[in-house]
Amino acid sequence: MATPTDAAVLTLTQWLSPAYPVGGFAYSHGLEAAIDRGTVANSQDTEAWISDVLEHGSGWNDVLFVVAAYNARDKDELIDVDVTARAFCATSERLMETDLLGQAFGNITKGVWELDLERFTYPVSIGRAARLQNLPLLLTTKMFLQAFASNLVACATRLVPLGQTDAQRLIRQLTPLCSQIAERAQKASLDELSSTTFLADIASMKHETQYSRIFRT
Repeated sequence: MATPTDAAVLTLTQWLSPAYPVGGFAYSHGLEAAIDRGTVANSQDTEAWISDVLEHGSGWNDVLFVVAAYNARDKDELIDVDVTARAFCATSERLMETDLLGQAFGNITKGVWELDLERFTYPVSIGRAARLQNLPLLLTTKMFLQAFASNLVACATRLVPLGQTDAQRLIRQLTPLCSQIAERAQKASLDELSSTTFLADIASMKHETQYSRIFRT
């Protein structure tokens, strides 16, 4: 396996950094509702929740969409992947989240790299941009999942609350799982889309009508 170039690593680091202006900090992916109801109340709960979402929920599905978008042979196939990504959003808030993140990523990446990403969902935009820049797919998926997990940990840091050291420890503990899922996804197809994280889906639904909240989802 070829070693990723410094340019590839640094490009992905920039794209998936919290500093990249896509607004990921505004979305909790339903975690805020779970914390509000006491389902997630400490570091152990947070790790279990995020691990399940990564392995059995939208984390797994989204990384499959990254891979499928990267491997899409033409625009029609890419559009089909995007339509499927939208259909697999379990709630209106999750659809809004992936749509707005994708728009923001597409706009800023077009302005800087001159890549035409149109209006795709977030994982499809990431996969397509990585392909257009010839970035390594395995590294792209690993860093995509770690960024996804890190954003949820950041949400928990503010709401559980977690200390900064506990938060960074959590990210470190979740990183091997991100790598394992990314490696599995390389040989998987959209036929293996699946989600059994029903509590996360229900939390996202409840968040839509939550009285007091600081996150958009």
